[in-house]
Amino acid sequence: MKNEYRYDHGLAGTEVREKDEDFVLPGPLSLPAGQRPRERLISAGPGSLSDQELLAVILVSGVQGRNVMNLARDLLDRLDREKAIPSVPELCGLKGMGESKACTIAAMLEFGRRKWSSGLRIKSPKDLYEHIRHHADRRQERFLCISLNGAHEVLASRIVTIGLVNRTIVHPREVFADPILDRASAVAVAHNHPSGDVRPSREDDDITSRLKAASEILGLRFLDHLVFSETSWYSYCQSGLISDTGEEGQEKNRL
Repeated sequence: MKNEYRYDHGLAGTEVREKDEDFVLPGPLSLPAGQRPRERLISAGPGSLSDQELLAVILVSGVQGRNVMNLARDLLDRLDREKAIPSVPELCGLKGMGESKACTIAAMLEFGRRKWSSGLRIKSPKDLYEHIRHHADRRQERFLCISLNGAHEVLASRIVTIGLVNRTIVHPREVFADPILDRASAVAVAHNHPSGDVRPSREDDDITSRLKAASEILGLRFLDHLVFSETSWYSYCQSGLISDTGEEGQEKNRL
């Protein structure tokens, strides 16, 4: 069965990326009380909210002609494309984002980075999935790279590329550029399938082989490639398609 997209190692040409901003989202007040982000956060905890809903709670309100859910969507799209925390002036460049809201977002991101951005230890594909599953609700494919130290603790997680309508461009030099700067000892990669079908394609197999080969040349341990959706995931490591030549051996279901 053909997946929604394929990896293409050439140029994107003239294809146009699907624009989320073309879709107008309903504001929280138009939803039943029990389905509003703030009420669900109170009743079920922050883990029950999507990234977009969490941002909507932080932003509190929208602006005239643009409700908070649409503002949160635009902000999330911007953050997905950034490798570092955007400055306040950069955030203010978003339509409807004033200085006060931009300061709140910048402060929230910096506090989160200081408090919780590193130290999580990845012991299994399930740990990796739990770490990146919040990206699963994106309407476009995200290819992520996770840098880890020798103890397999997360140093950084980044989006390497965001897909076009029908393809995602992935190249080893882009995947490994940041882990090298991180002085990482190991890496894991992952990408979401918005269709919900996590079965890997032939192109997925090809990029996995290329990344594994490149990691060996660079002296980085290639832990896993995870294909994931909102409800499930596929692990190349767990499936035995990535052989582990490291000191830890080849115990299945462990990274």
